Amino acid sequence: MPTVLAILPEGFEEIEAITPIDLLRRAGCQVIIAALGASPHVTGRCNITMHADATLGEAGEAAYDLIFLPGGPGVLNLRGDMRVRALVQQQAAAGRWLAAICAAPTVLNDAGLLEGRRYTAHFSVAKELPNILVDERVVVDGKIVTSRGAGTSVDFGLMLVEKLFSPEKAREIATAICA
Repeated sequence: MPTVLAILPEGFEEIEAITPIDLLRRAGCQVIIAALGASPHVTGRCNITMHADATLGEAGEAAYDLIFLPGGPGVLNLRGDMRVRALVQQQAAAGRWLAAICAAPTVLNDAGLLEGRRYTAHFSVAKELPNILVDERVVVDGKIVTSRGAGTSVDFGLMLVEKLFSPEKAREIATAICA
């Protein structure tokens, strides 16, 4: 069973977090939702509070098949936390999957992981990421998966299922949710 670490900062974009987590769990992944802060309760940009499985301090030491970063205004919190930068760098160095949606690819860029790669992101970060593929909903380059925003969350989540399982499993999940 593939393992996923989803890191939620205060101000995360709810659709971008919940949709991929849901699709990955439907596929059979063990998804650990880790709160970036000290409390397991994390409030998103639209004031929806999620109860995380653990804090990043509790969950961040294990090796995961995928580390997933949602977007939203909370990306500033992800970018400001050196533990997150270290985790994504370690994940890349180990040849394991990374996924970031909306503004979260800036975290990967800050860690030096987007140089020479194809990627997409939300148009709001285009000045920081001038090479974004603005017309692509989801981009896979090596072991990095990026996506544009809330409206691409289903496509993004299904791509993560495809990469961790198979195209057949992603089609099965897509059919089940009428995608």
